[in-house]
Amino acid sequence: MDRFYLLAPAMLLLATLCLAFAVYCALCIAGRPPVIHNVKHNQVFGPFFARFLVWLIGPLERLLIGRVSPNVITASSLLLCGVTGAALALGHLPGAVWLYVFAGILDVLDGRLARVANQQTPAGALFDSVSDRWGELFVFAGYVWFLHDSPWLLAVMSAIGGSMMVSYTRARAEGLGVTLSGGLMQRAERIVLVAGGTLIAAWYGGDLDTVALAEPIIGVTMLICGVASTATAVNRCVVAYRELARRSGARAEAEVIAHSPSAPASMPATARALIPAHVRKVAPLEQH
Repeated sequence: MDRFYLLAPAMLLLATLCLAFAVYCALCIAGRPPVIHNVKHNQVFGPFFARFLVWLIGPLERLLIGRVSPNVITASSLLLCGVTGAALALGHLPGAVWLYVFAGILDVLDGRLARVANQQTPAGALFDSVSDRWGELFVFAGYVWFLHDSPWLLAVMSAIGGSMMVSYTRARAEGLGVTLSGGLMQRAERIVLVAGGTLIAAWYGGDLDTVALAEPIIGVTMLICGVASTATAVNRCVVAYRELARRSGARAEAEVIAHSPSAPASMPATARALIPAHVRKVAPLEQH
C-alpha cells in the first residue's frame, strides 16, 4: 500500500489523461471532433495527439488568456523543472513524475497563450527557448545526483549531451537559413520518455523487495534518451549540411554560368536568384 500512497498523485494524473483521451476518441469516432486551431505537432505524436493535448488544456488556456503573460507561464515551467530536479536529487521519484509532467504542460501552454493572444515576440521566443534548455539541465542534474554512485551515470551524461545537441543543431541550422523539424527524440518525446521511465522506477522503488530495480530502470531510460537524442542530432546535422552544400553548389554554378560568354540570354528565375547582385548587373553586358 505504501507505493500506492506515494504514487497517488502521479497515478491520478495518468488516469485523468487516459479517461480524457477515451472521451476525445469517442467524440472523434462519433463525428463530433472538437474544433481546435493553431495546433503545432511533432513527427512522433502527430496532429491527432497534439489536438488532444490542446483540447485537454483548453479550459486552463481560456482561464489564463488575457490574464497571465506567456512569460509568467514560461517562468513557472522553469521553476517546476528546478523543483523536479530537487525532488530527483532527494530520491522522491513519484513527486518528480507529476512535477515534470506539469512543467511539460506549462511548456505547451505558454506557446499557445502567445499565439492565441497575439503576443508572440522575438524576446518571448528567446526566453522560451533558453528556459527550455535550462529546465532540461535542472531535471537532468537531479538524475545525475540520483545516480552519482552508479555506473548508469554515464547514461545520464549521454542524455544531457544528446538533448542539448538536438536543440543546438536546430538553432545553428536555422541561423544559417535551414529550417529543421522532426526527429525521433524532440523535447516532447524526451518529457514523455523520462516521465514514463521515472514512473515505472517509482513503482518498483516503492517496495522493499524491488527497490534495487529503480536505478537500472532510470539508467535504461536515460540510455534510450541519450541514444535516440544523439541519433536525432546527427540526422539533423546531416540534413542541414547536405542542404547547405547543395545551396553553395547551386550558387557557384549560377555564378559560373552568369560569367560565361556563352550564357543564354535568359536564365530560369531560380538560377537568377542565386546570382549575386553585382554579377546580375554585369551579365547582360557580357551577353552582347
